[in-house]
Amino acid sequence: MADKRVNIGKQHPASYKALIALSSAAEKSVIEAGIDPLLLELLKIRASQINGCAFCLRMHTGDALKKGESAERIAVLPAWEETGYFSETERGALRLTESITLVSDGHVSDADYAAAAAVLSEEQISAVSWLAVVMNAFNRVAITSRYPVGNH
Repeated sequence: MADKRVNIGKQHPASYKALIALSSAAEKSVIEAGIDPLLLELLKIRASQINGCAFCLRMHTGDALKKGESAERIAVLPAWEETGYFSETERGALRLTESITLVSDGHVSDADYAAAAAVLSEEQISAVSWLAVVMNAFNRVAITSRYPVGNH
């Protein structure tokens, strides 16, 4: 691991500010599409789990808990398909988020898209997709810059 990395957000603040603006717009779209704010946080956590972004995991887990999400649902999130903790809407949004995050594993499959489309409106599919795109971008910024997490 490199001792010091360039913080790309600070090095190019205009780009980082544009990403923050995109994030705000995406989150607004998710809420306006009728997606629960707790699910919004779970989607951020799930993308961050897949990408292994400790900084974003710490931040969004804390945000979810403050907003009232249960520790149990956060704990089982990596295995959401095996549990009864999540509604059909949540499951569709999680599946779409995972598929977008894992796009290098075969793109967003027709099966994953169809599963999401069976329970989400077109507005919700678009909003969840934008949120996944933004969260993946933030994960890459934090991971590339090695944002500090924990005892440093």
